Amino acid sequence: MKPKFGVVVFPGSNCDHDAYYALKKILGLDVTFLWHKDTDLQNCDVIVLPGGFSYGDYLRTGAIARFSPIMNSVIEFSQNGGRLIGICNGFQILLEAQLLPGVLLKNKSLQFVCKDVYLSVENNDTFFTKGLSRNEVLKFPIAHGEGNYFADDVTLKSLVENNQIVFKYTSVDGVTDNDANPNGSILNIAGIVNKEGNVLGLMPHPERACNPVLGKNDGSLVFNAIVKNFMN
Repeated sequence: MKPKFGVVVFPGSNCDHDAYYALKKILGLDVTFLWHKDTDLQNCDVIVLPGGFSYGDYLRTGAIARFSPIMNSVIEFSQNGGRLIGICNGFQILLEAQLLPGVLLKNKSLQFVCKDVYLSVENNDTFFTKGLSRNEVLKFPIAHGEGNYFADDVTLKSLVENNQIVFKYTSVDGVTDNDANPNGSILNIAGIVNKEGNVLGLMPHPERACNPVLGKNDGSLVFNAIVKNFMN
């Protein structure tokens, strides 16, 4: 049986409908919206925290959304092994909720960056990437002003030792260097998982790379991996 997806809607979300459309209309999956003031996750198997500007990014990105009523349920869901993916602003919310380590700072350029980037699959043994090839290069769009991932040396060492770095920014040829880094993220980090492997945060947008009509289909590889690994 395929998983049921729940897309959380915060005030200021602008990628919630993108995620819903990709999951429902393109991939043919069961998906529902989850309102930020509710606490019922409606028996969803995978929760998506979408991109956008939740609560206008006041205080810090994701800082207010982290205290939305539904987040208590989301946190409990993840602590019980539920699968959770935070995309862009959703990644920022996961960090604020301390479901993932580290912080996201302003882009090194201090400018909003909106373009396609390339990512390498650093860990293909997660719920979200099993079935992909290690070092496989994917093409996703980004759109953020605060995507510069940072963590202290102890945290970085732990991320590396526990194989929690899932995606890194690379060139089209899979080369990890400064030229391929769009925001200054340390170690070119684009996405990480928690130690348990059930919570993924990433800045690039897989939901915006699911439609072959637009010439972008790599995002569907991640969502299809989620479905396949859930069914297994």
